[in-house]
Amino acid sequence: QVQLVESGGGLVQPGGSLRLSCGASGAIVSINVMGWYRQAPGMERELVATITAGGLTNYADAVEGRFTISRDNAKNAVYMQMNSLKPEDTAVYYCNVNRAQFLSGGSVRTGYSYWGQGTQVTVSS
Repeated sequence: QVQLVESGGGLVQPGGSLRLSCGASGAIVSINVMGWYRQAPGMERELVATITAGGLTNYADAVEGRFTISRDNAKNAVYMQMNSLKPEDTAVYYCNVNRAQFLSGGSVRTGYSYWGQGTQVTVSS
């Protein structure tokens, strides 16, 4: 299977920057799309940004031009540089893998929808 661990959250003032990191571990053969989602208190979890193995990116309108997603396929890692942070960016940020192939019992298997434990981002003065 696949395990995801995020890091890099914290408290930052409006206009500041943070960089989130997420590493995937396990007997991974390949990962399709990696992404970041967020969930504010009382709100539904929402997509922030995704990136394919080939580097194609997709951003939510609310973060376009301020956030940059990237990945290192060799390390099975995904990152998100967040600049010009606003109070409305405050949320728990979750790393996601939508599909991965991994070794299990001598065979390559496919698993879907893996999530990290989340990292808190708070933007406040």
